[in-house]
Amino acid sequence: MADQLLHIEDLHVTVEGREILKGVDLTVDKGQIHAIMGPNGSGKSTLAYVLTGRPGYEVTGGKVIYRGTDILRLAPDERAKEGIFLAFQYPTEVPGVSVVNFLRTAYNAVHPENQKSAMQFRMYLQEKIDLLEIPSELVDRYVNQGFSGGEKKRNEILQMAVLQPELAIMDETDSGLDIDALKHVSAGVNKLATDEVGIVLITHYQRLLNYIRPTEVHVLIAGKVAKSGGFELAEQLEAEGYAGIAKELGLSEEELAEVEGSEVSV
Repeated sequence: MADQLLHIEDLHVTVEGREILKGVDLTVDKGQIHAIMGPNGSGKSTLAYVLTGRPGYEVTGGKVIYRGTDILRLAPDERAKEGIFLAFQYPTEVPGVSVVNFLRTAYNAVHPENQKSAMQFRMYLQEKIDLLEIPSELVDRYVNQGFSGGEKKRNEILQMAVLQPELAIMDETDSGLDIDALKHVSAGVNKLATDEVGIVLITHYQRLLNYIRPTEVHVLIAGKVAKSGGFELAEQLEAEGYAGIAKELGLSEEELAEVEGSEVSV
């Protein structure tokens, strides 16, 4: 398809000798929002890290095609230049580096063909700040240092707005947010969700999807996409839990135990 952005086929991934992803299939087109839901240990964050090239994740089978190119051969910075962005579940503090300088450095690294001077970038950044309704003083503080959970996530959305990726992967963006912060962050994501952007939204809970409506919902269980559907699937998960879906799908006792007892987030 002309608008196909990402195609994952039979993806197998091992971490420290343990197979985490066991044959994931997923296709994301431009303009779509795909929600990936699943219990701890199902492989949600592993999928995000593999797509962005984090070291320590060994791909043992399958392929990941982004805009017609096999990105598994590309380094993380090359993937970023190709338009792939990851919003972290736990954004890192960078003491001594202001948000504005961090964002300008990131922008110039990802868009080497369109370098901006300090003044040009500040004007560009202000447009994004106004769009997302973020307090201007946030960008003069050190990156995530002393930030509340909501400020950290709004800073991630600002980074997404600045870098203008074609594929945005959002790893549990709702983690640690109160209801007001969740509404602010969700509103920002919705403003950036254009017809030219594909979004993979990783979450545990249906509540985020009340504010960011997905095109499709996928349930990841025991390293595979066990079920896909529309928003009604997220509502079913809220009502029945992941164990209910696992039983419905007739998973083995071993797979069901992994769903019901998993405590380690991968």
